[in-house]
Amino acid sequence: MKTEPESELRDVTRHRATRLLIILGGFFIANALIAEFIGIKIFSLEETLGFHPANIPVFGFDLSFNLTAGVLLWPVVFVMTDIINEYYGSRGVRLLSFLAAGLIAYAYLMVYLGIRLSPASWWIDSYSARGLEDAQLAFRLIFGQGLGIIIGSLIAFLIGQLVDVYIFHRIKKITGEKALWLRATGSTFVSQFIDSYVVLGIAFFLVPRLSGNAGQPWSIQQVLAIGTINYIYKFVIAGALTPVIYLGHHLIESYLGHDLAARLKKQALAGNGER
Repeated sequence: MKTEPESELRDVTRHRATRLLIILGGFFIANALIAEFIGIKIFSLEETLGFHPANIPVFGFDLSFNLTAGVLLWPVVFVMTDIINEYYGSRGVRLLSFLAAGLIAYAYLMVYLGIRLSPASWWIDSYSARGLEDAQLAFRLIFGQGLGIIIGSLIAFLIGQLVDVYIFHRIKKITGEKALWLRATGSTFVSQFIDSYVVLGIAFFLVPRLSGNAGQPWSIQQVLAIGTINYIYKFVIAGALTPVIYLGHHLIESYLGHDLAARLKKQALAGNGER
C-alpha cells in the first residue's frame, strides 16, 4: 500500500503542467549554462558560412560579424523565456532565472577552484606534442577569461530577464491573446539589446582592468562596436525564430490540451498582475 507522500509525488510527476515546466526549465538552464562556457570563443560568422568578412564601419572600427559563441544559445534562452512567461507567468520565469543564475554562480566557483588547484607536474607539458607547452597556462587563460564572461553574462542575464518579463507582460495586457509575435519579439529585442552591451562591457572592459590575468582589456569603442554587431545578429535571429515560437505554442497546446493550456495562460496573466 502506497503512503500518502508517495501518492502525492506520483500525482505531481504525472501532472502534465508540472512535467512541462520541468522539461522547459531543464532546457532553459542547460542552454544558459552552456552559453556561459562557450562564450569565451569569438568566431567569424561570415567565414563559418563561407562568405567574405563584411567589414562594416562601426564606432571607428571596420567590423565583421565576429561574435561570442554564446550567441548561438542566448536567442533560444530568450525565446524560451517568452514561452514560459506565456504559460507560467513572471513568477515562473523569475524562479527559473534565479535558479539558473545560482547554478551559473556555482559553476563559476567550481571553475575558480579548479584553476587554483596545483597541476600535476607531468600534466603541464602533456600536450606539448600538439604544440601546447603549458596546459595549466592555457587552462587558466581560457577559463579565467571565461569567468569574466560569466560575471558579465550573469548580471546581463538577470537584467535582461527582468526587462523581458516586464515588456512581455505589458504588451500582453494591451493585446490580450492576440499578437503573440509582438510580445515575444518585442520583449526579446529590448532584452537582447541590454544583454549585448552589458556582458561585453563587464567581461572585456571592466574585469580585465580589475584582474591582471583576465586577458587584454578592450577599449570602450570596441565594446560598443562589437556589442552593436552582436545585437544586429541577435535582432535578426530573434525575428527569424518567430515561427519557432508559434510552433512551440502549437506543440505545447497539443500536449496540454486546450482547456489546461487556457487555464495556465489565464493564471499566468493573473499572477503577473500580483505584487
